[in-house]
Amino acid sequence: MRAHDAMARAAARLQSAGLPSPVPDARVMLTHLVGATHGLLLAPDLTAEQGEAFEAMVERRAAGEPVQHITGVAPFRYEELRVGPGVFIPRPETEHLVDLALQVLAGRPPGQRRVVELCAGSGAITLSLAREIGGVELHAVELSEAAWPYLQENLRGVDVELVLGDMRDAFRALDGTVDLVVANPPYVPETDRLLLPGDVVGGDPDMALFSGADGLDALHVVRDVARRLLRPGGSVVAEHDEKQSVAVTALFGAPDFDHTVDLPDLTGRPRYVSAQRTRGVQGSDMAGLTP
Repeated sequence: MRAHDAMARAAARLQSAGLPSPVPDARVMLTHLVGATHGLLLAPDLTAEQGEAFEAMVERRAAGEPVQHITGVAPFRYEELRVGPGVFIPRPETEHLVDLALQVLAGRPPGQRRVVELCAGSGAITLSLAREIGGVELHAVELSEAAWPYLQENLRGVDVELVLGDMRDAFRALDGTVDLVVANPPYVPETDRLLLPGDVVGGDPDMALFSGADGLDALHVVRDVARRLLRPGGSVVAEHDEKQSVAVTALFGAPDFDHTVDLPDLTGRPRYVSAQRTRGVQGSDMAGLTP
């Protein structure tokens, strides 16, 4: 069977299952299976074994399993991350969070780029920072034992200190010396559970999604940890739910932080809070930070 024909049949099957993106899902799975890098039109005919394997992948997707769990990988910026049950699948919104972190770091000289990632998950943010800017000292913490193996695998070969544990107590030795704290914490309000797609609730772990009735529980902790870790003038950038803009801006406000701004994602929805640890002098690492 031609690869293109197999993809068309798979897309029809996924559409009949009511999935929102049948063609992209089928293409991602098939290109992963056959290793096609220049498009399916150039892929060879599928062997009988490949055809059976692809049908099994399609049925798993039709049953609601995330594509990334089926392939075992998730693209993120310039990287391909290992993912699976128990670890949050990185989203495109977080790619822009990395852009904001890079803007902050680019304004600081090498040797003054000490970064701590909270709620590190798969390690997507830390890996991107390691690959995309030099002179960075990296530290990352993750609470989930299920996510921990993925974090270790994805950051293998990267010069980073990894900690399995609660961010509340992580990196005490770095208190008051960190230049940037970055986090994509759980922020979905528990009341929004029934509004999420089934493959999100079924695919991502609850502890990476939900954070109390208003979704702000983890962000309160991020604020407290950033307050103790950051040097005066150090910066924090964190992702949040679009409905939390006013609350999150207040959370990262005076007297502990200043130069607080809330920035939109690529769809124009408020998504990222940025703030600077109060230092009592003029000037800001966050000045000029743009979406």
